[in-house]
Order: sequence, then structure tokens, then C-alpha cells
Amino acid sequence: MRLSALDDYLHAIKDMLVRGAPLIGVTAAFGLARALMDDASDAGLDTAVAALAATRPTAVNLFWALERVSQVVRPLALSARADAAHAEAVAIAEEDVAACRAIGEHGAALIEAAARDAKWPVNVLTHCNAGWLATVDWGTALAPIYVAAERGVAVHVWVDETRPRNQGAALTAFELGQQGIAHTVIVDNVGGHLMQHGLVQLVITGADRVTANGDAANKIGTYLKALAAKDNGVPFHVAAPLSTIDWRLSDGVREIAIEERDAREVTWMAGRTADGARAEVQVVAPGSPAANFAFDVTPARLITGFITEFGLAAPDELAGRWGPRVAARA
Repeated sequence: MRLSALDDYLHAIKDMLVRGAPLIGVTAAFGLARALMDDASDAGLDTAVAALAATRPTAVNLFWALERVSQVVRPLALSARADAAHAEAVAIAEEDVAACRAIGEHGAALIEAAARDAKWPVNVLTHCNAGWLATVDWGTALAPIYVAAERGVAVHVWVDETRPRNQGAALTAFELGQQGIAHTVIVDNVGGHLMQHGLVQLVITGADRVTANGDAANKIGTYLKALAAKDNGVPFHVAAPLSTIDWRLSDGVREIAIEERDAREVTWMAGRTADGARAEVQVVAPGSPAANFAFDVTPARLITGFITEFGLAAPDELAGRWGPRVAARA
């Protein structure tokens, strides 16, 4: 799909043609630049920012990118705003590639350490999709896996299907297959069983918003994986760039807005028939209502550490090492 007008960008973000916190932010930045081509006035800027900000409530990169582009263009003459916004969007995209590669480098060290103690390939469990389809390139949670495989580490990935939209089964599995990395798709509730039997050495997920105290919002079902990991002594890591940290918040469970999406995503499933045609089928009893919470929050106490572009940190180290002023200088 070509995004050629602001409405295209709004549709792409809201209806998840693009998804993943970093890619949502990049898309919003380019959407704002496109809107300023039509109306570069202060009113036009404010209207476009408000429309883009209303598309998804949870992923903080959306708001971070809009604020960053707005701060660049607002002092400028109207005639210079669209070009400046586009240049800033390009910079955000390029920085995302570099940040995700760095996340991969730092996270790969964890997989390499696990490999030294293992007599089999390192089994990593991940949830949802946090690879190069959720960013500009490399990804967040999958970047350490890609870099470790690049270095010759034997790694196998347990891929949660990630209901209701099946981003794991459809997207993560696709990515890993394209990269030639061993993987197995599992239903969402198998992770705890695998951990009980020593079949998971690491859990690595992405995040859509992280609070200053280290709580992390991610795709619904992540919290349950963290509980199982804690119970079984399996390290649970969150991979995210600093742009995903919301330094204004300190209690993720109470302060992070959790998106509730259309119940149809739960009651119907999309897939391919035997002849390759795309189809939807109803999987819930007709007439039964459904709730569709898109994210949950994993408290910092359940998270072993964060993998960022600047290195590894425990949850209680985030603010001290990379608080807003430190992040701005970086």
C-alpha cells in the first residue's frame, strides 16, 4: 500500500497495516510531514498531530515521534516546515535501524552466555512480533536472535501464536523462516509447560511503552509469560529503544492506557484455505460477546533486565542510567 495522504497514514496505523511501537512512530513522523505539505499553518500542524495521536493509545513511540517533529518545525517559516518534517522523519527512521542493530549486539551476548551452558541450541521464547516487520529494520526482541545467529550461535525460537491477530504465527514465523532460523510455533498457553521442563533458556519480548520504574506494556499475554518465567527461574528480558520509555510515568499498571480493539478480532480469525485463498472464519459461538484488550503490563519485579541500544540494565537502573536528560544527550 502506498501512503499518499494523511488519511492513508491514519488508516495504516489505526488498522494495523503497520504495527510495532518503533514503526508506528516512524510512520506517524512521515504522516505529519505529508500533512504539512497540504497545510503548514499552526492550525494544520495541531490538527494533524491530534489526528495521528488518536490512532493508537498505548505505543509511546507514536507520541514521541510527533512531539519530536513538532518541536523541529514549529519555530520555522511555513514554507520550510514540510521539508524539515520530512528530514526529521528520515532521521528517526535511520536512527531506528542503528538502535535496533545495537539492541541486537547487546542482546546477543545474553544468548551467547546461555549457549556456553547449554548442551543443545539455546531456546528463546518470544511473544507477538518484534522483528524487522515491527521496526524499520532488525527489530527489537528478534534483533538479538538475528545477531546471535549471524555469529554462529545455535538458537531455536519458540514462537507464540499471539492471539487474537496471530502476529507470532504469521509474522515472527515468517521472519525467522526468511532468516533460516530454527523455530516452532506454539499456542499461547504452552510457554509455562515448556519452562517447567527446562525447554526455555531465555524469554525476550518487545515493548510498546516502558515506565521510568521499569514496568513494560506489551502485547496481551506477555504478563502471563513473565509470571511463568519467574516461577521457573527463566530470565525474562525486554528489548526496547529508549524512545519507548515514557519517563513521565512511574506505575505502568495504573497509568498506561490499554487499547481495547474491535471484538471481531477475537470472534473471527483470518487465514488461508488449502488452495491459498484468504478467508475469515468465526471461532466464537454466535451471539457471545468478546473483550479485546490489546496489551497488558508486566511489572518491573518480574523483569530480569532491559536490552536497549545503549546496553543492558535492570529495571531499577533505567532512570539512573538513561533518564530524560541523559537520553537527550545521547
